[in-house]
Formats: sequence, structure tokens, C-alpha cells
Amino acid sequence: MHEVSLCRSLAAAVTRAAGVRRVEAIHVDVGQLRQVVPEAMAHAWTFVVRDTGLDGAALNLTSIPAVLACDACGASAELGPELGFDCHTCGSAQTHLSSGEEFILTAIDVSDPGDRRGEP
Repeated sequence: MHEVSLCRSLAAAVTRAAGVRRVEAIHVDVGQLRQVVPEAMAHAWTFVVRDTGLDGAALNLTSIPAVLACDACGASAELGPELGFDCHTCGSAQTHLSSGEEFILTAIDVSDPGDRRGEP
């Protein structure tokens, strides 16, 4: 389950970036070709951040579709099981993935350090 190692890396990066501020949520773009199972990722996040400064922070994942772009004609289309890697418009094999392999921490929602709501 590689989701645990991904969450450990995310937690380390978020902790460094947030400093002393309380993290409410993090936002991550995940390409469809990354083989990340959202439910497994959510479970791993809860496990990894338990009893840390990130405990309670929400993990928000955005799925990024796999898009195949043609170098010959400029067309692009979402990669589907029936599409293959040849251009769906001109048939060229000169194609590349323009998206779908991302794993990007895009935002960290933090609370105001002076905000004491919910604290005793």
C-alpha cells in the first residue's frame, strides 16, 4: 500500500510549510495514472497524522484525468481503455501524456495562529 508512504511525505512537507499554524486541510491533485486509491489514501492519511500536529486535518484529493496530446496534429483527448496511445484524430504515434501523472500538493488551509476557538 504505497498510499502510506505518500501520506508520510505529504505530512512532512505540510508540517515544514505550515510551521506553528494549525492545518485545517490540504489539497492534492492526483493524476489518474498514479494508481492512488482515494479511499486507501484517506485511511492512510488518518493513520499517518494521528497524534501529530496534523491530526484532524482534512485531505482533499482532486482527480486529474490522463490526457494524450498529439505532437503531429495538436489534438488532445482523455486517455481511455479503448483509445490506446495513437492519436484519435490523425492516427499518429507521435503522442505524449500531457496530464495524468501528477501528485501535487496544491494548497494548505491553515487557521489564524491567534484563533483559539475550540481550545480550552
